[in-house]
Amino acid sequence: QVQLIESGGGLVQAGGSLRLSCAASGRISSYHMGWFRQAPGKDHEFVASIGTSGGAIKYADSVKGRFTISRDNGKNRAYLEMNGLTPEDTAVYSCAAGEFRRARYSASETARYDYWGQGIQVTVSS
Repeated sequence: QVQLIESGGGLVQAGGSLRLSCAASGRISSYHMGWFRQAPGKDHEFVASIGTSGGAIKYADSVKGRFTISRDNGKNRAYLEMNGLTPEDTAVYSCAAGEFRRARYSASETARYDYWGQGIQVTVSS
């Protein structure tokens, strides 16, 4: 089992950038990592995911070209670099880790992931 803690959120103006970090309590090298977000009154929305060795990267169409997911297995961290932020990106962002046993699910599905962080608020002002 692994605990995940997000950091790096906050308030930013439209067009600005933020870098979210997800710190794990243990080794993440065997976990598929993902980022999701949830805006008020909306369901969890897939943002991005990355495979165990940094490949198999996938993005939601809404963030493609603006967000970059990465990971550092040596530091047991995953990252989400967010550029060109718009008010529509305002949400609580959560990182997640999925074991191989859930590989039958798509990386964009919440069912792919076993462990979730508490989430961190990102607010983009217009």
